[in-house]
Amino acid sequence: MSLWGVYTGPQPPKKSIQEMTQQEQAEEGARQMIAFMQSCPGKTIMSAVSGFGLGAFFGLFMASMAYDAPIGTASVKSISELPFKQQMKLQFTDMAKRSYSSAKNFGYIGMVYLGVECTIESLRAKHDIYNGVSAGCITGAGLAIKAGPHAAFMGCAGFAAFSLAIDMYLNSDAAPPPENDYDI
Repeated sequence: MSLWGVYTGPQPPKKSIQEMTQQEQAEEGARQMIAFMQSCPGKTIMSAVSGFGLGAFFGLFMASMAYDAPIGTASVKSISELPFKQQMKLQFTDMAKRSYSSAKNFGYIGMVYLGVECTIESLRAKHDIYNGVSAGCITGAGLAIKAGPHAAFMGCAGFAAFSLAIDMYLNSDAAPPPENDYDI
């Protein structure tokens, strides 16, 4: 067992770093990295970082589509009435704020979802579709709990349904192909 509870197979007697060759040091570093990436903390961190990156891209894309709206000051009714340099400054500032906000949200949701799913999988000692559905329900309810029990229930149902749909889609490749005229 590794530090993170992942079985990595039979281990040879440990050598100190000074006793290892450069090749053995590289193999040991790779083994430790793989063990960390397969652990719950490693998966959770990778999910948070990936969600942050995806959220930043998504926020940047969505923010770039939203510049036909008025800016809200009394003297200027539309951003198009401002000088070009000021327009660009306002747009880039707004894009950065929206992108960062979206990145934080996606990263947080990814971290919570995968952390809960990995914990459920560890507790159940099974890898099946119920782990994702349960994690979706817990994550959705947890994110919406401040809005009340009805919102928590709807968050649970929505995230669980989304998790089920994604898991079924991703696992559809494992199913045998449908029969067709050529299989006869």
